[in-house]
Amino acid sequence: MIRRNDERIHERKKMFGGEGEAIFHRILNGPEEMYGKGRVFSHLVLEKGCEIGWHVHNGDGETYCILKGLGLYNDNGILREVGPGDVTVVGDGEGHALKCISDEPLEAIALILYT
Repeated sequence: MIRRNDERIHERKKMFGGEGEAIFHRILNGPEEMYGKGRVFSHLVLEKGCEIGWHVHNGDGETYCILKGLGLYNDNGILREVGPGDVTVVGDGEGHALKCISDEPLEAIALILYT
C-alpha cells in the first residue's frame, strides 16, 4: 500500500486542555492499521506556544521522537527541554505533557502502543 499525502487524515485538535491546537498528520489510521497493537502513529506539529496538556496513560504508553523545534516536556512532573533527535517515553500509568517553546514549530513522530 502507498498512501499519498493528500489521502492522509490531517486534523487539528485541542489536547487535554493545552494552549492552542495540535496538528496531527496520521501515518496509520488507528488500531485497525496497527494490527491492534496501538492507536496512534502520527506526524505531530505544535506551533509556537501550542501544547498537549498533562495527561496520564492507562493501558498504553506513548513515545515522541522530536524531529524539529524545541519543546518543554513534562516527564511525570519533571520539566525538561527536548529538541531534534530526542526521544521521550511515557509508560502505562505515567503522565506527560509537551509544549513548543521555539519560534519554529515543534515536529515529532507520536506513537501510542497498547501495553
